[in-house]
Amino acid sequence: MSTYAEFLRGKVARVEQPGREVTAADVHPFLHDWQREIVAWAVRTSRAALWEDTGLGKTVQQLEWARLSGDTSLIVAPLAVCAQTVREAAKIGIHAEYVRHGIPGPGVWVTNYEMVPNFDPHDLDAVVLDESSILKQSTGKTRTMLIEHFREVPHRLACSATPAPNDPEELTNQAEFLGRMSRSHMLAAYFIHDQDGWRMKKHGREPLYRWMAQWAVAVRKPSDVGGSDDGYDLPGLIIKSHLLPVPIVSDDQLFVTDIGGVTGRSEVRRKTLAARVNRAVELVRAEPNESWLLWCGLNDEADALAKALPGAVNVHGSMDPEEKARLLLAFADGEITTLITKSQIASLGMNWQICARMAFVGLGDSFEAYYQCLRRCYRYGQRRVVEAHIVLSELESQIADNVRSKERQSSEVTDGLIRHTRRERELVSA
Repeated sequence: MSTYAEFLRGKVARVEQPGREVTAADVHPFLHDWQREIVAWAVRTSRAALWEDTGLGKTVQQLEWARLSGDTSLIVAPLAVCAQTVREAAKIGIHAEYVRHGIPGPGVWVTNYEMVPNFDPHDLDAVVLDESSILKQSTGKTRTMLIEHFREVPHRLACSATPAPNDPEELTNQAEFLGRMSRSHMLAAYFIHDQDGWRMKKHGREPLYRWMAQWAVAVRKPSDVGGSDDGYDLPGLIIKSHLLPVPIVSDDQLFVTDIGGVTGRSEVRRKTLAARVNRAVELVRAEPNESWLLWCGLNDEADALAKALPGAVNVHGSMDPEEKARLLLAFADGEITTLITKSQIASLGMNWQICARMAFVGLGDSFEAYYQCLRRCYRYGQRRVVEAHIVLSELESQIADNVRSKERQSSEVTDGLIRHTRRERELVSA
């Protein structure tokens, strides 16, 4: 009689590789050897995911994938990232253009997510979703549109700067976008639902990692995929917490002991707004020669910071999208020295190594949003120690604890996928 482990091994579906036959020698020599190997593998795999940490050259890899995978390819990215993508393309001799409506003809084209409905997917050989975590962060309507709109495009690539998705929602969405497995089938095969939501089955972890390693690669550093880590040392990250007293008394408590005791987080944030803004302003004024990135969750927080810091620029949701993109790039180019914005506006894709100081004037529960915000500045290519200040009320310390818990969970998924990716590479090369 077979063991349960043997039964699970028998259930692992081998993923076909219907992409073009290319080798690393076909990839532009500007890329490192390990990057070229990844690109060649992803082209052959046809429908693949690249979950690579920030600063590892994901943009040039996806550009080369787009060039090699089809005659007509479209890269979809957040608007502010589109201009960066066109800049990167020039470095490797690719003429990429930003377009709004329709594909002009063969070539590599770039557009933003808002423009997707303007493109006929039948005109495409290949499509890239840059910052593919949008499949989780966007509304259900947007997520479904992206999956359905590109379902018939032969070659698809999902790229994210989070080394591996850290929850079932994103894993299933990316797998479904790539046509690897439907959300319902994936949940049934690898997850269980309880009072805390969806979580991986105890005996489903290794089979899930093994299956994903056939069509996805996770990279924290080049050595994860056999490359050299020379030149990829980060100078350090210092996270400083500022837990401020809460001058609030709840109607039914002698002392406020938790967020629930004051009718929820929104009241705590509203009543501690002035104190948190004042602390952030003190931090910026203490180092006036530094560029500062200030992350807010509430419009009132951003407005108060902009009023208190002359010269600071608040990039907010009601702005025209192209104005947002212009200002975010201006910060990257050093034309703006203090930027105020929200994670949902600017946490994806921007390269801000010019800045080594940031503050979270409040913090949400999303580990990925927090991680992505940090990684706008703390990324390969950064030459200075980055300081990140987290300004919260004392009651909100549990939020920071929750984010740290999610970070451990994400590390576990990434570790599993890296381990099985190595095994998969060994099997292929044997």
